[in-house]
Amino acid sequence: MHQFERITIEPLKEQFITIVNAANEPFPIVGKVLPSLSNGVWSYEEELYDTSTEIRFPDDKLDWSPYIDSSEKIVLLAFYEDACIGQIRLVKDWNRFAYIENIAVKKNFRKSGVGHLLLEAAETWAKEQSLIGLSLEAQNDNLIACRFYVKEGFVLGGVDTLKQSANPNIDLTLYWYKIF
Repeated sequence: MHQFERITIEPLKEQFITIVNAANEPFPIVGKVLPSLSNGVWSYEEELYDTSTEIRFPDDKLDWSPYIDSSEKIVLLAFYEDACIGQIRLVKDWNRFAYIENIAVKKNFRKSGVGHLLLEAAETWAKEQSLIGLSLEAQNDNLIACRFYVKEGFVLGGVDTLKQSANPNIDLTLYWYKIF
């Protein structure tokens, strides 16, 4: 049996709160998405950087209890044996999408199907809530994540030029959608 066949996805429980950020590890920045709008349809090109860098988002310091046993929001954790190797956090949005607040996979488990399993579980949850799709936002310099979203069936639905005004390193916020 391949080790990744033993991955399980479980909703957040009280006993998992201490490990909810375990998958938050640095990720590479290798280039950026350059979007364009033509006849109401978004497309994009990629610009690769000469030198890649690595960044890490700060750990989320939330009250996790509202995500437990809720029909409005959920955190799903990916486990390999007893180790938390991934996380996806969703909330019902006003537009009947399940908005993905965060998705993270530990470095050693990236490109192994863990992200796909998390998105599958997110889609199942969203459909159980009678939602019409998944949505998320990503910064245009997170090219690897954007490639992953496209591979998983997301389409670019919009761009915000102002949301990252306080962050001099990010040009644009990209809005991605997967409609069921």
